[in-house]
Amino acid sequence: MHAGLRADGLGVLINVSRSIAQAGDPGAAARAVRDEINVVRNAYHVTGAARTAPSARSQLAADLVESGCVRFGRFKLKSGVVSPIYLDLRRLVTYPAILRRVARAYGEILRELTFDRLAGIPYAALPIATAVALEMNVPLIYPRREVKDYGTQAVIEGDHRAGETIAVIDDLATTGGSKIEAIDKLTQAGLIVRDIVVLIERGQGAETLLAQAGYRLHAVMTLSELLSEWRRSGAIDHAQFDEVIRWLAQA
Repeated sequence: MHAGLRADGLGVLINVSRSIAQAGDPGAAARAVRDEINVVRNAYHVTGAARTAPSARSQLAADLVESGCVRFGRFKLKSGVVSPIYLDLRRLVTYPAILRRVARAYGEILRELTFDRLAGIPYAALPIATAVALEMNVPLIYPRREVKDYGTQAVIEGDHRAGETIAVIDDLATTGGSKIEAIDKLTQAGLIVRDIVVLIERGQGAETLLAQAGYRLHAVMTLSELLSEWRRSGAIDHAQFDEVIRWLAQA
């Protein structure tokens, strides 16, 4: 792929006819091959989706490895699946300089959007959303995961008024399902949500699901872009890169 791709990320025709024609479910096989090709293609070619400048992108990629927010090895996920990569952005709270750079990267995207308040999705994104709110000097609210049965019994913490537009902050985008659950609490309070901003988009269907629900997903970086940067910098070797790419295509 690396030898054949043009600068625009295209330029290779791949013959996979028998693996599709002889599959039990040809449609599913075709979609799987398409997804695997796109994961590899995106990893070799940094698209215009990321707003962060190349030098800042390289710094953030290095930051995530340095802070242990990304690790490579064997990790059992909540689903029981074993993954060769583990992302844990909760660790950002221990690294204020890195968290500040992350907040600035979010700010680059948010300054191009129109909104009245930010909303962080509990729990991992709340420190990030707080840092972004401080960086941009904008008000922050958040929908509670568990609604209190005492006191104010608030569903949403922080001042807000029906009709306001909210930009949602989260750490990662995987399938998008958890974001819709949180957004539902905001919209039930009369708030308007159009945009969701994350640090990393894993490329596993979130953008499509959220678009179908009427929301726009913005990412500082995609996981495929990060993998390409980690390989370029030597943070991972070719074998690790290939292993994660194959895992993402099958996930």
